[in-house]
Amino acid sequence: MATPNPVNWFEIPVTNMARARTFYESAFECQLSELPNAAIKMLAFPMEQGAPGATGALIQIEHCPPSMAGTTVYFHVACIDEAIKRITAAGGGIVMPRTSIGPYGFIAQFTDTEGNRVALHQMPEAGDCQGE
Repeated sequence: MATPNPVNWFEIPVTNMARARTFYESAFECQLSELPNAAIKMLAFPMEQGAPGATGALIQIEHCPPSMAGTTVYFHVACIDEAIKRITAAGGGIVMPRTSIGPYGFIAQFTDTEGNRVALHQMPEAGDCQGE
């Protein structure tokens, strides 16, 4: 059996779950789902069992405030330019615009409506895609 990648779950802290849900569902064109037996308030990002990559959730808990500091979570997107348009339309801000990382593609960083710094990654095969 292959050794798994070191990250298998992430949590993004929020102070207003409804606002954060609207932002992330709009920015990433997905549906978040409630975790029914969670002891704390959480909304999970979509996942497919056995697929590559990690998934995670928005989490609302008193001792975990949103932050610009600390670990950065990167969301895979097909086209950073299109994602940036959705992020800004949903109320997010751009911290670092689309930036080449050579043969590894492109990255960008943004702030969500809660004050977290989060990031995007686009594979190099997508090239210089431009949002509509």
